[in-house]
Formats: sequence, C-alpha cells, structure tokens
Amino acid sequence: MFAPLLALTLAAAPVSPLTVVKNGNEHVRKVVGSADATVERLAAKADEFIDFAELAKRALGDQWGRLNKKQQAEFADTMKGLLRASYAQKALHDGKSGQDVAWGAEKVTGNDATVQSTITVGKEKFPVEYRLYRASVAGAWRIYDVVTDEVSLLSTYSDQFRQLISKKGYDGLLATLKSRRDQLEQQSAEKKTEADRPANSVVARP
Repeated sequence: MFAPLLALTLAAAPVSPLTVVKNGNEHVRKVVGSADATVERLAAKADEFIDFAELAKRALGDQWGRLNKKQQAEFADTMKGLLRASYAQKALHDGKSGQDVAWGAEKVTGNDATVQSTITVGKEKFPVEYRLYRASVAGAWRIYDVVTDEVSLLSTYSDQFRQLISKKGYDGLLATLKSRRDQLEQQSAEKKTEADRPANSVVARP
C-alpha cells in the first residue's frame, strides 16, 4: 500500500535546478551533434529550459511596469525571438568547438537558485553560473540568466536597454531589437537553406 504512494510522490517530485541545467546542456549537445542540427531545432530545445521572456522582462527593469499588456507582450515576443536565435547560433558554434563542462554546486533560496559550472575550451577554463527561478514551490525551474566569467547576460542587456532608451526612447529600443531579431532570423534561414541544398547544387562563392 505504501509502495505505490511512495512511487507517486517520487514521480511528482520537482526536478532540481542542477538537473534542469545538466539535462538542458545534454539535450543541446545531442542536437548540435546530430546530422540535421539547425538553429530552429536548437531554439525549440532551449525553450524547454530557458525562460527568454522572463529574461527580457527583468532586463527591461522599471520600464516593464510602464508598458500596457499589449506592449509587454510585443516586447517579450520580440526579445524572445532575438534571444532564441542568438542563443541557438552561439550553441551551434560553441558546441562544435570541443567544450567540456564540469558541474559544481547548486544553491536554492526560496524560489531562486544558482548552479555553478566550469567550461574548458582547449587549455582555458571559464566559470559559468546559471540563475534559475520558479513561479511557485511546485513550479518547474527555468533559467533566466547566465553569468560567464562574472559577466551577466541579463545585466548586459539591461545596460544596453537603458542606454538605448535614454537616446531613442522606448519605441526606438523596440525598433532596434526588432531589426536585430529579423537580422538573426534571416541569417538562420539562409544557413538552413544552404544546409538543405543538395551538394551538387552548391555554387562557389567569391
């Protein structure tokens, strides 16, 4: 009687932050190592463990609260597209450069958590910290920031947003982000077209 109840409890136990990050890293590596690795496939896989919309919201800071619901949705959607494409392109590049990952400590404080790791590329080592959150105690852990060699992705975007808003206003910031997103997505589409083209139809480029 107690065994089924225990099994049910274990099955319902939330996945730890360390497991989320490790599994996410492993899944991305598998996609990168596959013959049909594309930016689209990597971006879709990253969506499963990275909350790009949350990163965008936090990076915008106080300005987020000044937007109406429609503007918030538009900004989150724009940034999500940009971040997904940017992350996937970088993962596709870095994943083929022979990186090794060593996992460190996990720290949970309420609904926030950090996971430490070290990436080795050749003879160089880089500390990488993943920051995660969950919407509730029973919620799934999601990554919203990555700190590489003490440089936070979220803080970097936040600084850029403040500078652009001070120069161009919020509308100028949004236009800039949309332009960058479209550029990245176009690059991804071109790479996919090249990958799908039969070998005998590839034309030499200057």
